[in-house]
Amino acid sequence: MQKSQRLKKTIGQIHLWLGLGSGLVVFIIALTGCIYVFEDELKSFFYRDKIYVNAPAGISKKPLSMLLEIAAQEAGKDHPIQQIEIPAEENRSYLFRPVVKRNPEALTYFGDYEYYRVLYLDPYTGRIIENENAEFEFFNIVLRLHRNLLLNRNVGQYIVGTSVLLFVILLITGIVLWWPKNIAAIKQRIAFLWKENTKWKRKNYDLHNVLGFYSFFFALTIALTGLTWSFDWFDHSVQWAVNGGKSKKAKPVFSDTTQAVVQQLPIDRMLDSLAKQNPGAKLFSVNIPKEKKATLNISVYANEHLNYNRKQFQYDRYSGKLLRSTAFNEKNTGEKLKAMNYDIHTGRILSLPGKFLAFFVSLVIASLPVTGFCVWYGKRVKQRAVKKELIPEEHRLVISQETGA
Repeated sequence: MQKSQRLKKTIGQIHLWLGLGSGLVVFIIALTGCIYVFEDELKSFFYRDKIYVNAPAGISKKPLSMLLEIAAQEAGKDHPIQQIEIPAEENRSYLFRPVVKRNPEALTYFGDYEYYRVLYLDPYTGRIIENENAEFEFFNIVLRLHRNLLLNRNVGQYIVGTSVLLFVILLITGIVLWWPKNIAAIKQRIAFLWKENTKWKRKNYDLHNVLGFYSFFFALTIALTGLTWSFDWFDHSVQWAVNGGKSKKAKPVFSDTTQAVVQQLPIDRMLDSLAKQNPGAKLFSVNIPKEKKATLNISVYANEHLNYNRKQFQYDRYSGKLLRSTAFNEKNTGEKLKAMNYDIHTGRILSLPGKFLAFFVSLVIASLPVTGFCVWYGKRVKQRAVKKELIPEEHRLVISQETGA
């Protein structure tokens, strides 16, 4: 056997066993990814009763400070509001998220949360539309299944991350195995020749090879962007590499705790100022910290469905003084890539066409472990049949009597 053939056989064995080891997890991750890609569109349809409100003519929205007080009373003093989402659309409800309480020692997702609520408020009347138990919200379950298989976060995240890392190796070894020996063989690797080959085994083989080839670049992109959530070392390495081997972090800013005697959070003044400075903003996201020294942070989104295209403002939580503002174009290359990571991973970076692309690529990724398993199983059946044919008839009779077959 030639050296190149031995190498390819070794790569084939690596591809096989890594695929068998990670296939089920990759299948689950990809299938849940297909669903989560269209989270916004599906929520707008199925949750429209709590997402949309009537916008009465001539009536203004209540001040955010008043709505925050209503939400705080509903959540209770033990569950302070931590995040607020304020859409710019006139007919949208406001979301208030109290601090989440978790049990880090829980074995599964369903023991992970001790308290996880989302409040939907009508900004015109202050009416609480729904006090949602987000632990059992469908898309949150899909997300946790996608990220950690509904297991303990640390355990599940490691299993998912390792499986995705193995999938990256599978993609690379797969393209090596796919590579044609000559020009004449290219046609068989890039097209479905199902008229010439009517057997289901050949069709399954083509589904694995041809779809794997066409989705290679996009599947690799989805996998690599997904790894940043599983492994900090991977995220830091990517930023370090794109920054030319340099690591630069902005100096942190803090709220002045000597001003803590101030009772009223100056949130209305902050929001009004940002709304005037950013007239085209589609969404404002307010994060109220638990720590006394931490800053109150407001993100202003130019597009509600794009995570990276935002401006971030840090305020002294007591005086309302602006301490720092950061726009996307002011970040270094590594920070920009990190900011864009979620939008690239979900296809949002290319708007609706990108989401459809991410959906179909995720569907192909989910199919690869299935078609790959069928290829392997088909070969095993064939090998057993060949071995059986090689055994003389009289020996086969003895074996069947001894085994009871």
